[in-house]
Amino acid sequence: MRLDTVAATEAAGAALAKHVRIGDVVALSGDLGAGKTSLVRGLLHALGLDGDVPSPSFGLVILYEDDVSIPVWHVDLYRLEALEELDELALDEARDEHLLLIEWPERMGGQLWKDALHLYLEPDGEGRRLTATVPPSWEGRCPFR
Repeated sequence: MRLDTVAATEAAGAALAKHVRIGDVVALSGDLGAGKTSLVRGLLHALGLDGDVPSPSFGLVILYEDDVSIPVWHVDLYRLEALEELDELALDEARDEHLLLIEWPERMGGQLWKDALHLYLEPDGEGRRLTATVPPSWEGRCPFR
């Protein structure tokens, strides 16, 4: 799927918001500036958030619970230095009661859940291209084919 503008990337996130639920994991891959946070911004705004959506690069996790229809952990693993740090984040426990949106999932090594929806954003001319790896748990729910 081609996304010509930031607004189109946010609209893709809003389209995805109609299909997410607690316990889901959405893994977002792409280089710096590829549009991962823009897609998350569109998703969170569609879930009811009225505020800013910063990248969680420095804090690793931003929790959204009060202003959204389902609770969300927005995770950015770019600054993750060792796989052992994943245990400290307690993502397994967070998944029980939240939607997990994970930027830079490659930093998890082989620990990314097999049922995660994996979205890839890459430059494509002036815009970007969004492709998806859709596991069975997302069949019929993923708006990107």
